[in-house]
Amino acid sequence: MNIYLNGSIIEEQQAVVSVYDHGFLYGMGLFETFRTYGGKAFLLDRHLERLAEGCRELAIRYSPDEEELRGVIESLLQSNGLADAYFRLTVTAGADMLGLPSGDYEHPQIVIYVKPLPAPQRGLEREGKPLQLLELRRNTPEGGLRLKSLHYMNNILAKREMRRYPSSALGAEGLFLSREGYLAEGIVSNLFFLRGNGLYTPSLETGILPGITRRYVMELAAEAGLTVEEGLYRWSDLEQADEVFMTNSIQEIVHASRLMDTQGGVRNVGSGMAGLKTAELLSRYRRAAGRN
Repeated sequence: MNIYLNGSIIEEQQAVVSVYDHGFLYGMGLFETFRTYGGKAFLLDRHLERLAEGCRELAIRYSPDEEELRGVIESLLQSNGLADAYFRLTVTAGADMLGLPSGDYEHPQIVIYVKPLPAPQRGLEREGKPLQLLELRRNTPEGGLRLKSLHYMNNILAKREMRRYPSSALGAEGLFLSREGYLAEGIVSNLFFLRGNGLYTPSLETGILPGITRRYVMELAAEAGLTVEEGLYRWSDLEQADEVFMTNSIQEIVHASRLMDTQGGVRNVGSGMAGLKTAELLSRYRRAAGRN
């Protein structure tokens, strides 16, 4: 594949960064993942706003230019022969001294990776996937709020834990609890559940990522007449829910068909099929994205 590195589109095999890059040495860097619909990156302005805020917090001197990046995205699609694709925009701190710096990072490295979108999973929209409770707890953010940073050990360890569960073979998403035992988020997703006319999602104070799709779905839900609440919830709240779903920018909205705990307990969510409110939110999301 061809990727973007610091102003140029090159073959991925040619892309290199310094071994003194603080993204490599200390995990100092941020990234955003998003997808295109009809060649246009959906919610790109929101992704770039979150990225810019993170760069300011980490003192990385980078301010994304939306118009320029839209042009790069178009060029990457063309050079790779793709109509639509998965993108990852990464900003590393750049090369610096060996040791912890006190000043700003003046020379960040900008990389945009691209790959084909995953093939649609047959029946996923209606049948969903299981949600597997994890023993590993969500680590606390490095700062006040979790950034979409290069620190991903917690997620990787959770992915490895998933190998222990039969649900892994069914494509389950792993679910973190916070250190205090509250519902947090999935390994690669934010969590929602519906009860009556209310839509509920864990509060940012649980240490979850303030997901772009998460926020947008909350807005869609309010427009649809649902009462939206962020709070502190337990596994038992999911067991009493009418509908449960996960969100991220690539998979959109995915219904949770079953809840599976660490002891082998299994509970269907509703009928096990996607509920009416989840289906309505997915329909609204896709209309907004321009997906037929």
